[in-house]
Amino acid sequence: MANSYDNNNEVVAEMDGFYRIYKDGRVERYIYQKSNLSTYVPPSLDDPQNNVSSKDVIISPHVSARLYLPKNTTNSTQKLPIIVYYHGGALVLGSAFFNSYHNYLNVLVSESNAIAISVEYRLAPEHDVTTIYEDSWMALQWVASHASEKNFTSDNKDSWIKNYGDFSRLSIIGDSAGGNIVYHMTMRAGREGGINEKVAINGSIFVCPYFVVPIENIEESASYKNWIIISSPSEAGLHSPLINPLAENAPSLSQLGCSRMLLCFAEKDEYIPKEIGIRFVQCLKKSGWKGDLELIEVKGEGHCFQLANPETDKSQDLIKRFAAFIQL
Repeated sequence: MANSYDNNNEVVAEMDGFYRIYKDGRVERYIYQKSNLSTYVPPSLDDPQNNVSSKDVIISPHVSARLYLPKNTTNSTQKLPIIVYYHGGALVLGSAFFNSYHNYLNVLVSESNAIAISVEYRLAPEHDVTTIYEDSWMALQWVASHASEKNFTSDNKDSWIKNYGDFSRLSIIGDSAGGNIVYHMTMRAGREGGINEKVAINGSIFVCPYFVVPIENIEESASYKNWIIISSPSEAGLHSPLINPLAENAPSLSQLGCSRMLLCFAEKDEYIPKEIGIRFVQCLKKSGWKGDLELIEVKGEGHCFQLANPETDKSQDLIKRFAAFIQL
């Protein structure tokens, strides 16, 4: 019995400083023990600082979300832009219910005067990476389903989205791994002609997106090593379009299904070098994609800096840029 216990506690893979995987399949995400930004917090119907209300909803047995609504919305005839937000965390970490995301969404919603749906999806390595994309697509379809008059009495439909959402101004946003998800949601929407028959993505915002493409020393990076750990054997490498949108077998970027795109990269990003963003933009422009592209490079900042403190001047400036994009 002791030997079996010892074997089960053998570490079979580890990302130093972030998580370790044991032989019995357990995952210890020990970064949570070191960060004051990784604490689960409840929603609040009264956020006096930003004047935003929030609540949690269950979309399916495996997918949930936190909804945000500006409290200055005084009647059901006022329609607001819709934000669908995907959190980051290398596809392994993070939660829509962490204080970092809760605080950030409060600020973003207040600044953009939009309704937001922050998606809680299943994580790797307990689940295949493709499961994350299916969860994320399900959440996006659920949001879009509110544009239809049919079956609104369904138990898991939400009155905030129905009463206040302007489906002609739906944007999807994600940071880091969430940016990777935004890419896959936008590509799927493009290839399927929209989210559903009534709703298309107006704008996509990629913030320090988790892409791994062939650049100098990329195989030494934490981003590449993490991908090797969490991906299936057939996808474990730079050839996979799941992590490399510029891979030879990846769909053409011309198929991205949004009319506007905003890409944000940080000059000193230690996980997603800005060279990846440069390569992506170059290929996007050559692809024949017909939408409007805006590129932001934030000088002197690291990976997803805006989450640690959304109140700094650079964070506030970035949020204002996002809000202007969302409101169009």
